Amino acid sequence: MTPLDFRDGAAPTPEPEEPARFRAAVEAMGTASVHPRIELAPIRPPQRLAPYSYALGAEVTRPDSNVVPVDSDGDAFGRLILLHDPAGQEAWHGVFRLVAYCQADIDSALAADPLLPEVAWSWLVDALDSRTPFTALGGTVTATSSVRYGDIAGPPRAHQLEVRASWTVTDTNLRPHVEAFCEVLAYAAGLPPAGVTRLDIRRGEGAE
Repeated sequence: MTPLDFRDGAAPTPEPEEPARFRAAVEAMGTASVHPRIELAPIRPPQRLAPYSYALGAEVTRPDSNVVPVDSDGDAFGRLILLHDPAGQEAWHGVFRLVAYCQADIDSALAADPLLPEVAWSWLVDALDSRTPFTALGGTVTATSSVRYGDIAGPPRAHQLEVRASWTVTDTNLRPHVEAFCEVLAYAAGLPPAGVTRLDIRRGEGAE
């Protein structure tokens, strides 16, 4: 125990205890059932967006291969951040806000489809609509292409799809929101339909 030094006129301020609703929301996130090739783990959340925050990182695992494809075909990852302000924020229309980001390599045919942004956005809307109430959904979908030259490792041509979104949740049951987020990541990564595996993420495991 560190003795107090009253020369500065004030005692140290203790860390605020997490609200019960926030703890319940975090626990619910850890009960999601997702595609078996999607790995979830707690990551360091942003500190200045809300009084309380928590984040999950998601990554699609792929079979090991030494073959470098002509078109990009592999990396897919994302993160889902929970923000909580007990006093609420006007822009949220609530006290909980989820912020999602997904990026996935896609093939050239999909990248060239002019309807890709609309289709990708519909993945998220449909995934949420089929599972849980939500409000104030907004975001962007971006498709990019790049060509590598010279001595740079990787496929000669690469195409990526990015989905950024945020929405307000109406209760602390965030399990369906995590499952919807992972469904979008699975679609973006082109994963074939498969069974699901039960997750049991404990707070603090894998956190940085």
